[in-house]
Parts: sequence; C-alpha cells; structure tokens
Amino acid sequence: MLYGASALFALTLGWTSNQPAQWHWGFLACVPYALASVVALALVGRRLKRTTMVRIVLLGVVVLGAVAMPLLLEARWRQAQPEVAVIVRSATNLVNGKDPYQTYVKHGRLVNAVPGIPAYESFFPYFPLMSVFGLPSAETKKTSLTDARIVMTLMTLLASGLALALLRVSREKKIRVAQMMLALPTGALFLATGGDDMPILALALLGVVALQRRSNYLAGVSLGLAAAMKLTAWPLALGALLVARERDGRPAWRPMLALMAAIVAITVAPFAVRAPGAFMSNVFAFPLGLAGVSSPAASALPGHILTTVWSPLGHVLAPATLLVGGYFVTKYVRRHWPLTLSRLLGLLAIVFAVMISVASATRIGYVVYPLNLALWAWVCAEPDEVASPQDLDGTRVLVDPEGPVGTLAVASGHRDADDPVERV
Repeated sequence: MLYGASALFALTLGWTSNQPAQWHWGFLACVPYALASVVALALVGRRLKRTTMVRIVLLGVVVLGAVAMPLLLEARWRQAQPEVAVIVRSATNLVNGKDPYQTYVKHGRLVNAVPGIPAYESFFPYFPLMSVFGLPSAETKKTSLTDARIVMTLMTLLASGLALALLRVSREKKIRVAQMMLALPTGALFLATGGDDMPILALALLGVVALQRRSNYLAGVSLGLAAAMKLTAWPLALGALLVARERDGRPAWRPMLALMAAIVAITVAPFAVRAPGAFMSNVFAFPLGLAGVSSPAASALPGHILTTVWSPLGHVLAPATLLVGGYFVTKYVRRHWPLTLSRLLGLLAIVFAVMISVASATRIGYVVYPLNLALWAWVCAEPDEVASPQDLDGTRVLVDPEGPVGTLAVASGHRDADDPVERV
C-alpha cells in the first residue's frame, strides 16, 4: 500500500509540478515505486522464511531507484530546488573570506541583493553551519559529483544509518523508520531535489535514539549540530532537555544543554557579532515574512488562505496560536510529568502540524517533521504507553518490545513503578 501510494504520488507530481527538479523526480521515481508495490503485493500471504530480509532488499531497491538514480541524474542536469544554490552561494562566500549573510534589509530597502535571481534567493535563512554542505561544490567549481544534494544525502545516510543501528526496537519498526526517512516520498523527493531538512531530520533521529539509550553526550552533539544548522531543529533540541535522564533516572539536562549551547555558540556567534543586522534579516526576519520580500514557500495551507482573504489575520493567527497552544501544552506537560520520550515526540508532532497549518507563509514540505515525529513516537513508545485493557477486572497485557519475540508482561489494575510484574 505504501509503495503503491508513493507511485501514484510520484506520477501525479510529475504531471502537475511546474518545477523541473520535482517533475523529473516524479516520472523517474514512479517506476521503482510501482514495481516495488507489485512485488510486495505478490508476496502477500506467502510463507517466506526471511520476510524481514525480503523487506530490506525491497527497501534498498526502492532507495536506489527513487533516490540514487534521480539524484545523480538531476545533479548532472543541474536541476535542483532553489535552496541548493543558496547553500552553495553561502559556502562560496565563506571560501572567499566573506560573510554568508550578504543580503539584508535596512530601513525598508534591500541591500546587496544578488543580481539576476529573485530577491528571495539572495537570503541565506539558515545558521552558518548549513554552509558546510556547499563547501565541496564551492571548492571544485560546482561539479556534479560535489553537488550539495549529494553531500546532504551522504550525511543523511550516515546519521540515520547509525541511528537505526543503535535503535532498540524490533526490525520491523526499524524498517518503517527507514522507509519514512529514505524510501517514501517523505524522504526520497527531498533527497533528490535538494531538501535541506533531511540532514536535520537524520541528526534529530540520532538524537532521539541517543535519548532512548540515555547516551546524553551523543544526544547533545547530534541535536546541537542540528540546532546549529536550522531553526526547525530547536523545538526537539529544547524538548529533549525535559526527557534527558541518566541511567539511574536522574535528570541529565545540564550536560546536554552545555553541549548544545557550546556548539551553537561557537558556530553562530562570530557571524552574529560581525554583522548582527544582516544575521537577523536572514535567519529570522526573512523566514517569518518580516523582510518585505515575498517567498514562494507560501503553500495553500489554512493560515495562508485565511491571510489572503483578510491580511490582518497574518498578524493575529500565529501569536494567538502560540498563546492558546502554549496553555494546552503546559497543561499537558504538567499532567503527564515526568514526560516520556514517546509523549514528547507525539506532542512535538502536534505542535509542528498546528504551526505549519496556521503560518501565513510556509511550505507544505515541512509536513515531513510531524510525520517523522509521530512515527518516532510510536516506535519509542514504552510498554505501559501502548497497553490496552483486556479484561473487565483491569488485567492488562503489555508487550515488551525489547524482550524476545512473544514476551509479555501481565499487570493487574493500574501499574505503578513499584508494582510486581509477572513475565510469561
């Protein structure tokens, strides 16, 4: 079903998109998706000795057909999303000893706009560390093999591969995480066309796995690197401080906060101090629509539609949502304190989805954040978080995801931390 739906999505995108990078990917990816769906359908109901291995092989074939092949072809054709050129331009500035934040707004006027391109492409709406993906291309004068997308894809594969190796769940759940991150359009489309959110998500996944294993230094480094690249990583980075625990259960937010703050400060402070006005215009004013430059990222979501109908709503929707949402988030956290990792991820998925929907100018592609966060919440759920009543007397059957296949934990009534649990 997933591969079949992906084939339909890719074919539809190929017919309807007006961006060459997207419609080329659509026509190239629909074939491997369709073949994978046919093979998977043919195997339904068959008794296979190694079902998991078959799914992994199918996943690998889809990644080759929907990511690797379109990525290499589009890199050769020089077709990409605008953010690829923006990242390479910032890296070129760094190589030449310049500040990556060249274009900015001063007294309502655009300063140092790059000639020959739309004004919105002149801005660099990321933190400085994002420039590293464009350094190979800047050094080698933009050869296809050093395309920023290839560097971002390699980073995504490295971080997500390490995360999947360390993730303490069943193989079936690991496959589902890999599908969402790499094989389905939620990952493949962005990897092939130039989505800069994929390495952020891969580092976030590594941070989530580190939190699950209570490896707080690894979590601090991975989430700190993500936060030093893009603002979209900050909600998870800050939320991680609420659930970080030592192996004995004590809070571990202090060392994690120190690591993340050090990484962000070392990579951001020199540029923010050097040209604070340009830094604020690029990283904050432009993404928030306060730079006076319209962005093509305004997808037809509820917030954008309502703002188009009545423009004053653009100044009301986001603040009102923050106030109302903040109240309910605070209430939820207090009610479920101490938060588990799964509950935090589920909460962040809802927060991302709401903010994307009410923003006056945002892109539909950001939906990959709530989708991945919701999946990780399900994957990381602890036994007592997925329990369901089985009998009227209150007996519950809890699945132990880290135990051998078939391991169950039976608890009577409401389970407390000190209640005895019988393993069957």
